Amino acid sequence: MDNEWGKVFVSNDVIAVIAGSAALDCYGLVGMASRKQLKDGLAEMIGRENLSRGVEVRTEADGLHIVLHIIVGYGTKISEVAHNVQSKVKYVLNEVVGLKADFVDIVVQGVRIAR
Repeated sequence: MDNEWGKVFVSNDVIAVIAGSAALDCYGLVGMASRKQLKDGLAEMIGRENLSRGVEVRTEADGLHIVLHIIVGYGTKISEVAHNVQSKVKYVLNEVVGLKADFVDIVVQGVRIAR
């Protein structure tokens, strides 16, 4: 980003942490899942301290692409949770960082009982 005082560079790790924390504020989301699934296909839950492990950020020629790997709560409508996460992440990135995310893709890696 350019302004009258110079340039501001925001790393992909910062974008991933902001996107992950925005996603965790959404109803129906139990947690973030690791991008690297275990060999038997179980989704590994990630704590708040490693939010960027569940978020993939790519800067492409046509814009910013974000992929979130999430675990939803049992009994919630998966499509609604995914839509809410997409909306919240786009809004927060635009308001906090000033970036427009062109694509926010959701990968639901598991369903768990919310505690």
